[in-house]
Amino acid sequence: MRCHQTVTINLLLYNNHIIPEAELLLPLTNRAFQYNDGFFETVIIRQGKLSFWKTHEQRMQEAASALGLELPQLFFCPEFTDRLLELAAHQQALFHGRLKLRVWRSGAGLYTPETNVADWLATVNPATPLGTTPLRVGVCQQTNTVYSPLSHFKGPHAPLYVLAGLEKKASAKDDMLLLDRQGAVAEFISSNIFWVRNEGIYTPPLETGCINGVLRRRIFSWCQQSQVRLEEKLIGLHELRQAELVFSANVTSLRTISHIEDTALPTQHSLLERIQKDLFD
Repeated sequence: MRCHQTVTINLLLYNNHIIPEAELLLPLTNRAFQYNDGFFETVIIRQGKLSFWKTHEQRMQEAASALGLELPQLFFCPEFTDRLLELAAHQQALFHGRLKLRVWRSGAGLYTPETNVADWLATVNPATPLGTTPLRVGVCQQTNTVYSPLSHFKGPHAPLYVLAGLEKKASAKDDMLLLDRQGAVAEFISSNIFWVRNEGIYTPPLETGCINGVLRRRIFSWCQQSQVRLEEKLIGLHELRQAELVFSANVTSLRTISHIEDTALPTQHSLLERIQKDLFD
């Protein structure tokens, strides 16, 4: 008697057409491949909803403006989110999933584009909620953030984070802290950094080259609504080590930092508990 194995077909959404992954064929002239001419968004799906979607929309508009891309009007219609959730349902990722939306300039051409029209691709995979264990982080020694008109969104500077990831792998840390070229604290590999001191919340300014993350934006709004002082500040490692709390923030979670290299840090604070409750619970 033969045993029948179920074959799972991975689906994706390419220019609003749901197709099997095996059918996706992109030409060698693809500008994302040739010139990294685009950006991406990572969206978490929770309980059948796209978390913080309006904030993602805002960042996509900013990224498209910086790159001179014309986004499809579909992106800002309710039908688009319905389509993305349809893909998530196909991928059994409606309860908790990770959606990646890649957007790049269509056409061929060399450095001078033929068009500003955008092509796009969405993929969804089931995801497991991250743990809450505090993180031990190192400090990148060979990689620094670099400010540019494109550094505040995801995609154009991706190789920088790949290099930081190699340092993380070599140091066996949970994450790595990146500094700018002047030695100011900038961000983690895939998260913004915040710290608490004297009942205020602080984070580096975008001039350090850090990503303007979705959770960074949401925390700014939360502080304004909750009348909690928030300030963008340039600091070095010595001052960061004196904080009452240091935590990372991205669309997946908020995580406290227990160690920066060999320096132990506090891992509890009432402000973080309030943010966690209002943004995630």
